[in-house]
Amino acid sequence: MSLRAHSAAERRDAVTSFTAMASPCSVLVDTEDHDLGLEAGRIVQAEALRIEAKFSRYRPSVVTHLNRHAGQPAEVDSETADLLDYAAACHALSDGLFDITAGALRRVWRFDGSAEVPTEGQVREALDYVGWHRVTWDRPMLTLAAGMEIDLGGIGKEYAVDRGLALAQARMSAPVLVNLGGDLHVSGPRRDGSPWRVAIEDVNCTGEAAGLLELARGALATSGDAHRHVLKAGVRYGHILNPSTGWPIEGAPRSVTVHADTCSEAGLLAKVALLRGAGCEEFLKSERVRAWCVR
Repeated sequence: MSLRAHSAAERRDAVTSFTAMASPCSVLVDTEDHDLGLEAGRIVQAEALRIEAKFSRYRPSVVTHLNRHAGQPAEVDSETADLLDYAAACHALSDGLFDITAGALRRVWRFDGSAEVPTEGQVREALDYVGWHRVTWDRPMLTLAAGMEIDLGGIGKEYAVDRGLALAQARMSAPVLVNLGGDLHVSGPRRDGSPWRVAIEDVNCTGEAAGLLELARGALATSGDAHRHVLKAGVRYGHILNPSTGWPIEGAPRSVTVHADTCSEAGLLAKVALLRGAGCEEFLKSERVRAWCVR
């Protein structure tokens, strides 16, 4: 399940659309000032592209530099250090389920639309390079064990949503909605006090809306397997992997959407809930968060 601004509500908005982090993105500004709306869009787009370029795992970036120098201590800048601090806190709060070193499992898991599933031996071998406990992090110095790598994709998009909205808000008072690939954050209600209407897209990617949510404050983030999975012999393997086993979570919902004060918080809760598998709904209930699960 993913989220998008409902088209009926967009008619009075200034809308900027762009692509970042391999996702369709949009910025909606509830204003009659077209130039103001475009300015907000430019601000958010520039910040999203900056963050993508800096932390991409696919092209030269801070992340690829750190991964290439695994086995050696490397000094990082303040922004990267803040994200690593956050990742370490997420790891602790999730009892190790959220682990930015799990990217090493991509060496054997390729969620590219094929039906290729790794062997148990291949997964065990990849697990030798997974585990935050194998990392030495003493701000601002990071040392990855040889062969390890980090992947900030699990927090980067949500971070970009929150950053983009904050920068737009610093320049204008008009109500703003920032949506990066279905993860979104609003500055508050619309000018008339009404909530934003957000469409929930079907998990089977039919293009149809499965429902509507009303959002007057905070953020929404979704985690699920709608777009990235392996289907083999009738078995669906989702792309959310358990860093302790190296295998997809069993018994998890198809998607989890969480409402929280920030997109970063919503994204973390959604991912950790999904990683709980069959205990997803119980976890969300215990956290007392507003959430929607699709099985």
